[in-house]
Amino acid sequence: MDTGSGEIICASCGYVIKEKVEDTKPEWRAFSKEENEDRSRTGVPTSIAMHDMGLSTVIGQSDRDASGRALVGVSKSTVDRLRIWDSRSQIHEPVDRNLRQAFNELDRLSDKLSVPENIVEKSAYIYRKALEKGLVRGRSIGALIAASLYAACRSLETPRTLKDVAAVSSVKRKDIARCYRLILRELDIKMPIIDPVKNVNRIAAKAGLSERTTRKAIEILKNAIQGRTSAGKDPMGLAAAALYVACVQEGENKTQKDIAEAANVTEVTIRNRYKGLKSALKLSEPAD
Repeated sequence: MDTGSGEIICASCGYVIKEKVEDTKPEWRAFSKEENEDRSRTGVPTSIAMHDMGLSTVIGQSDRDASGRALVGVSKSTVDRLRIWDSRSQIHEPVDRNLRQAFNELDRLSDKLSVPENIVEKSAYIYRKALEKGLVRGRSIGALIAASLYAACRSLETPRTLKDVAAVSSVKRKDIARCYRLILRELDIKMPIIDPVKNVNRIAAKAGLSERTTRKAIEILKNAIQGRTSAGKDPMGLAAAALYVACVQEGENKTQKDIAEAANVTEVTIRNRYKGLKSALKLSEPAD
């Protein structure tokens, strides 16, 4: 690869395989010998999770020109006026104002839930599609962006429940659930079946269970999935019940209440799933 000419050349015969290759690396270069490590022109990457996709003009707060000299007089007042109108023009359209408010809320929710960047991008994509369909009209922006985030977690199989999203949002759970069903119906999104195994590590960490018990619970769940015992069951409740079964078999002193609080389910759910797993997998109580 010849970065100077933008060509891919065969090292043996010199044949030009491809020309005019675009350089996708960050633009970490300076324009003076004294500023070889200057990365000020790098900027933020483009993202659909920004209302303008990160392509807007940014006028800095520093009143200095390109050479570093301070602006004075008419130049300073002109730049101040341009800075004001630049900030106003970014939220001139109603769609821009809507997206800015929604994505500010998305940043807050994603930070509270500690979800990766791909979830944030997927959430922004779903919300933009909902906005194009006109689903935001007459509905809460907070509820719709929370529902988009939950839909992104479901579609990418990230273990975040509706209760988790509602807990960090200022919107009620039933409103988020209503918007979530609306998104699935209007955008025709097909959700994958949640794998209960992915919830085991999260519950075990909250309950303070050992690695041996966690691996035993995963083994129990995989056997239950193969035997179709998990069909139609809540993944979080099933994972919690498998952990309780593993605690009983491994002799770890944890009650149903401890695991229920870690999984955010009721003790009744754990008892019902526990009985179902025992009978389906023919598990026996450990000997004293």
